[in-house]
Amino acid sequence: MNKALKTLFDRGFVKDCTDLDQLSDLMDQGPVTLYVGVDPTGRSLHIGHIVPFFAMRHMQEHGNMPIALAGGGTGLIGDPSGKTEMRKILPIEEIQENVRHISAQLGKIVDFSDEPPAGWGRGRVMNNADWLVGLNYINFLRDIGKYFSVNKMLTFEGVRQRLERGLSFIEFNYQLLQAYDFYVLNRDTGCRLQMGGADQWGNIVAGIDLIHRMDGPQCFGLTFNLIMRADGKKMGKSEKGAIFLDKTLCPVYDFYQYWRNVPDEDVIRFMKIFTLLSLDEIAEYEDPKRNINDAKERLAYEQTKLIHGEEEAERARAAAKSLFSGDGGSREGIPTVEVPAQELKDGLGLLAAMVRAGFCKSNSEARTIVVQGGAEVNGEKVGDPRRQLTEDDLDDKGEIMLKAGKKKHCRLCVK
Repeated sequence: MNKALKTLFDRGFVKDCTDLDQLSDLMDQGPVTLYVGVDPTGRSLHIGHIVPFFAMRHMQEHGNMPIALAGGGTGLIGDPSGKTEMRKILPIEEIQENVRHISAQLGKIVDFSDEPPAGWGRGRVMNNADWLVGLNYINFLRDIGKYFSVNKMLTFEGVRQRLERGLSFIEFNYQLLQAYDFYVLNRDTGCRLQMGGADQWGNIVAGIDLIHRMDGPQCFGLTFNLIMRADGKKMGKSEKGAIFLDKTLCPVYDFYQYWRNVPDEDVIRFMKIFTLLSLDEIAEYEDPKRNINDAKERLAYEQTKLIHGEEEAERARAAAKSLFSGDGGSREGIPTVEVPAQELKDGLGLLAAMVRAGFCKSNSEARTIVVQGGAEVNGEKVGDPRRQLTEDDLDDKGEIMLKAGKKKHCRLCVK
């Protein structure tokens, strides 16, 4: 098997391939151009989105040429795959802004530097709005739509599931547009391989078939396993919501702690998928004599460093050690809320402070946590929901440390 493909198998990425032997032979002949698409339905990706891009990075490290396709065009419709209802139609300006944010995030995982040869560098980001937005619908139906069988489209799992709940005509067109993307990329860049999540199988196969029908070369599809945690939770979700790459949506400390607290059974598997550490180095953490927390800390640090930079990763790690080891180290990386001095003079309700800290969404939720003994102020349990925070609660660093449950922390600072 080709070395790049073997890497993906060894690290646990691959679910299916349209023709593994032929793809391996093609890659043995020289580098291939490949792509992964992502629709800009929000200003940030979350960690469940980035599995294909880690696979892309490994393919790139073996000399292959990656294209990250930002769906500025398909995003105007929304992919129905894996969704129980139609996506919200976003304004064009919002989609364009999302493309900019997401493209920058992908550049932290895959190298899209603008260096020679031929202006490609080691890869490129493209936007399918460049060829989809200006399409003439009648010509598209005549030239492209004629190759699609509705009967065949209805056999794909993603379409069948949505038919039971209702599939709009606009969404039904999505598969044609994604197939056309693959055709355009093959025509203009020589792209021979599309990669994506398992829910993209039908769309990928449709693109391969379209290229074949339009007398193009044999092309290939590679899909990846849906990543689930050992505790049954969907990857990228937490008690607070999705773990976004954008630190304004998910603070760096929370991002770090998500990885630090994954189930023991998942650590090695996630190190293989979500870090760029070599398999030999990861194997050192599989030694039963090694403390599993060493592996968790390394996973959290490597993932945070990659997405947010080394300085932020160091800060988050120091904050975690300060909280959990009580060594008095830096608290800088702990989520922080600034409170006006006058508010503390007057007295700030603990329940309101917990909501402001992001521990919960309402005072009633905060009350439940307090009554059940899950709240702490400066390391001491508080059971009275009427508790007021005042200047007297400021510690020797001029802060108030709040805690909810075992993992939620926040420091209140006076502004």
